[in-house]
Amino acid sequence: MGTLPQRYTEPADEARRALVEAIAADGGLRDPAWRLAFEEVPRHLFVPYYYVPVPARPGRPGGWERLWGEDPDPVRRERWLRGAYTDGPLATRVRDGALLSSSSQPSLMARMLDALEVRYGDRVLEIGAGSGYNAALLCHRLGDDRVTTVDLDPEITESARAHLAAAGYRPAVVTGDGTRGVPGRAPFDRIVATCTLPVIPHEWLAQCRPDARIIAPVSTGLVVLRVRDDGRGRFAEGRFLRTPAFFVPLRGVGGAPVLRPRSLPRPAVENELFRFLLALTAGSLDPHEALSLWQRERRPRRDRFGITVGERLQWAWLDDPGGPYVWPLGEGSTA
Repeated sequence: MGTLPQRYTEPADEARRALVEAIAADGGLRDPAWRLAFEEVPRHLFVPYYYVPVPARPGRPGGWERLWGEDPDPVRRERWLRGAYTDGPLATRVRDGALLSSSSQPSLMARMLDALEVRYGDRVLEIGAGSGYNAALLCHRLGDDRVTTVDLDPEITESARAHLAAAGYRPAVVTGDGTRGVPGRAPFDRIVATCTLPVIPHEWLAQCRPDARIIAPVSTGLVVLRVRDDGRGRFAEGRFLRTPAFFVPLRGVGGAPVLRPRSLPRPAVENELFRFLLALTAGSLDPHEALSLWQRERRPRRDRFGITVGERLQWAWLDDPGGPYVWPLGEGSTA
């Protein structure tokens, strides 16, 4: 980490306060404990370098520009620090031009943590270690021994562990397949995923305590599920938040499908809410059927949709899991 903690302490404190105030002014960080975590966890320690996209120009392809805290150019160092406390996602790992890992947008992280509704003493599993910043916020709130974060890529877990240690946090950082959870650290009271999923892995439910809460990006939304036992088995059910969410796909599984329905009206295809519905119903509804549903129901927002995860099957629905608009989720509707 070099001398980053000493060199940037004062300007980072000022930038962090400004970021927290902006998130709070927009309605985030309503829980004082989460606000304190955002005020005290230094994000710049988790992004000692990151990449910003460079647009293509005539005769010059686009790409990525690397900003880092040890750059000999003071102007570029200032850009790096300012970007670390901007309310936006930061690309932290790029390979062959493809984004592999990122530090999520702080205001979106704040909404997810608020919706997680943690209680003191809860054990939390994070799927997707990223830079380690989100795990640090959880550690600040709950304590190191209550937090587990997992990622498939050993390079990501190694750097996340180093960032966390530099900031003074030591949760369990596990290298493994996030779709399988971390059975050796179960049971969990909360699971939060910071990567896009096509379906909810059934293994997670088995590692949850009854009444646990799961928050995960599916399609381009955030679904909040409650885990319950109905006497016949374990299931989870819940609705999407209104908030749009765009994350890197979980490694090893597909993310939201790439949609190019050329035969549909352009205004519909360009509408972000309709694209959410298209992704959520991909493989289950014909795109024209999805358009008819969207128009008939007056362009429903995300929070009218939900997901139910059963023992073997899972499905998405509009308004009511037992209503007329229900369809299998994901290819084969299994994880």
